[in-house]
Amino acid sequence: MNAPSRPSLKSITHTPTGPQPAPQPVDTTALGEPTGAARKGVRTAVGPDPREGDGRYPVAWLTIVAPRGATPTATSKCLCGRDRSAVGHGRVLALIANHTEHRDTCPLRTPQEGRAAA
Repeated sequence: MNAPSRPSLKSITHTPTGPQPAPQPVDTTALGEPTGAARKGVRTAVGPDPREGDGRYPVAWLTIVAPRGATPTATSKCLCGRDRSAVGHGRVLALIANHTEHRDTCPLRTPQEGRAAA
């Protein structure tokens, strides 16, 4: 006894045999599109480089973080190698004062030859 054959569950789609032209979009102008904007040039003034500095650069940084209701923290860093930190209200205030004092005594900010000559 043979079982009746089942029909295939997959559908076979028709495949075209030759190249088909691609559908072309309708040529419409968008609303608010500027007309002739590309033809009008923008005049630019060539001036000095704005990134050019005046000879000054940062030497020391004081970072203070004091979120509301939390313990304040601070760090004091300098290019001379100084790297200090403080946690707590009193210690942060002391570090701020120490950082201000370091600005006057830092060897990178005050040349040592000038101090001896004065």
